[in-house]
Amino acid sequence: MSVEPIRWQGDRLELLDQRLLPDQTVYVTCRTAEEVATAIRDMVVRGAPAIGCAAAFGVALSHGSPESFEILAKSRPTAVNLFWALARMRKVKGTAKDLRAEAEAIFTEDLAANRAMGKLGAALIPNKARVMTHCNAGALATAGYGTALGVIRSSKHKKISVIANETRPYLQGARLTAYELVQEGIPCTLITDNMAGHLMSKGEVDVIVVGADRIAANGDTANKIGTYALAVLAKRHGIPFYVAAPLSTFDLKIRDGSKIPIEERPAAEVTGYRGQRWAPEGVAVRNPAFDVTPAELITGIITERGVVKKPNRKKIQALISTGV
Repeated sequence: MSVEPIRWQGDRLELLDQRLLPDQTVYVTCRTAEEVATAIRDMVVRGAPAIGCAAAFGVALSHGSPESFEILAKSRPTAVNLFWALARMRKVKGTAKDLRAEAEAIFTEDLAANRAMGKLGAALIPNKARVMTHCNAGALATAGYGTALGVIRSSKHKKISVIANETRPYLQGARLTAYELVQEGIPCTLITDNMAGHLMSKGEVDVIVVGADRIAANGDTANKIGTYALAVLAKRHGIPFYVAAPLSTFDLKIRDGSKIPIEERPAAEVTGYRGQRWAPEGVAVRNPAFDVTPAELITGIITERGVVKKPNRKKIQALISTGV
């Protein structure tokens, strides 16, 4: 892979510091669960599947101590893959070697799931499509290859082009998605978030593909803030809106999107960037990191097991229980 976000070295975890991209390629070394939790919380590593993989390795580094689970569980609240990975690691009753093997399996399975999603999703992308995406759901957000960007990578032979929303306030689209696509040689146009509706109204967007951080039992989907607005605009303009996510992103314990916890991040991410402040001191700030897109606005959810079109509770349950 041209982009390698997570490197497991047996006695340490190396995480590509995504706060510094695209200017610098620096890896942060973690040797304890505490260091992994800090890396997750501080956005060294981000993206729901990548967070889950990192947490699993964090447990392995701390030999499965009860404290490691508690520390990692508190790192970020919205991405359910984190809690899925921790639950899976809790079931390991063997040695430190067994914990490492399970973490490695989670990583390997995520990579395979991404490639499977890419293949299934590519069948939904027309030739020469202009594909809009939001935030970063690529190799950087996963074990590798990506969810939404995995679909785009797998569609490269169709001569597609990509419109990447910059994704305020943390600029994951501008810094990370554009970076991956340039590396991959896929034509990419960067826009600010508030330009998306204009391009849709001009007929310049054929399909939208995004990732997800948590999907409720009925198909309501939490993703990076701004996704809901895109889905509403897509519905208005008759543009297919797809979510690409592995089965580990589904949370069947949550009935609908209203129960998904939404992380509020620091005000400094909104008032400025990388040490430069542009907002006045004393202004009130809201910084929800995610929003929820109702299932009724989603054309289909692409998973490694199949595509759920017009998702609802019954279809999702069937997918997870028996496959499609």
